[in-house]
Amino acid sequence: MTRRDLRWKGAGLALFGLSCAMAAALDGSALALAFFPAALLALPLLVHGKRVGQMVRAGWRGHGRTVDILHAARLRHRR
Repeated sequence: MTRRDLRWKGAGLALFGLSCAMAAALDGSALALAFFPAALLALPLLVHGKRVGQMVRAGWRGHGRTVDILHAARLRHRR
């Protein structure tokens, strides 16, 4: 696992931890629900790491074949 991948996963862990801590601190408040989407967004970062960034960039550029683009990027990296 590369440092870049670990940074992405660390960012996911930090986002998940902070959002859960804020939701716990606001126990019983309706404002706690505002942190639930942030916790859900952090889960793919924890699992997939830097590939989430690749997916986002491919989606922004309008690639209809995002899976093919990611597979080609992975193959280029292994050469």
